[in-house]
Amino acid sequence: MRYKIDRNHKITRFLCLLLGMILLTGSMCIPVYAAEYWPEGPEVVSPNVIVMEASTGTVLYDRDSLEAHYPASITKIMTTLIALENSDLNDIVTFSDAAIDNTEGSGIARDYGEQMTMEQCLYAVMLASANECAYAVAEHVGGTIENFVAMMNEKAKELGCQNTHFANPHGLHDENHYTTAHDMALIGSAVYQFDKFREVTQTLNYTIPPTNLVNESRTFQQNHKMLWVGAHYSYDYCTGGKTGYTDQAKTTLVTMADNADMQLVAVVLEDQGDVYVDTRAMFDYVYANFSKVFLNEHDKPDGVRKFKTEDAYVVLPKGIDV
Repeated sequence: MRYKIDRNHKITRFLCLLLGMILLTGSMCIPVYAAEYWPEGPEVVSPNVIVMEASTGTVLYDRDSLEAHYPASITKIMTTLIALENSDLNDIVTFSDAAIDNTEGSGIARDYGEQMTMEQCLYAVMLASANECAYAVAEHVGGTIENFVAMMNEKAKELGCQNTHFANPHGLHDENHYTTAHDMALIGSAVYQFDKFREVTQTLNYTIPPTNLVNESRTFQQNHKMLWVGAHYSYDYCTGGKTGYTDQAKTTLVTMADNADMQLVAVVLEDQGDVYVDTRAMFDYVYANFSKVFLNEHDKPDGVRKFKTEDAYVVLPKGIDV
């Protein structure tokens, strides 16, 4: 649900509404347009972007983030979330003929009947964007691709996604496979709560040992350029993410960042410029202009009995006191 605050309302009314919604719903998505105190947004090229505070769901900047677009391989973030929730990392995943025959594009050249652990598959899915691994994971977890896709769509609804429909676990083009920047930020925020996801998505190099069919180990690398320290697009606070591209989707990107104060998720869809420049601009904007404000009992809005936790907080422009 989106709440739009009229430009002429006073800060006090805004804060009471903001606090009340956090305490009543436990999360929020509040694009704010009060020019009196809201910082001017960053310069971005992409037509569809968002940056969200991961723990509260606070939307700190967006541009047409509710428009539906093809996601390409950032789909694999949802695939990973479903796998983490519904399987064991030590599960043995067997690659069916369908997993090999029905995928193309990026992969790590698995063979018919080859076996890997679920953990190894998820590293391949997130780092190498391996389509055959995403397919094999889906078959293992869901029993069939159709069942797994149904799990993806059910999870999207559970997270509050409003305009998302998945048709496959890998993101190869399908007219009925679409999402929004806002929905992908919700999905990214959810999976980021898993310790294993944070471990996997920050890894730069991963080696798969010999399998039942291949006698040599194979190593692949992280594709997200903001994670490579010292590289052109390196970003100090980047803690993971997923890249995507198809001819129809253009370039897509989900990125997580943590400066030890706020954990952020940024999403860029249908970008034909530079997704990394746009992502950095959004992160820099938030870290320069916003901070957490922790709440005390005397800060409660009228009608709220007590805060859910002693460390409850809101994210507000710097300089605003609650």
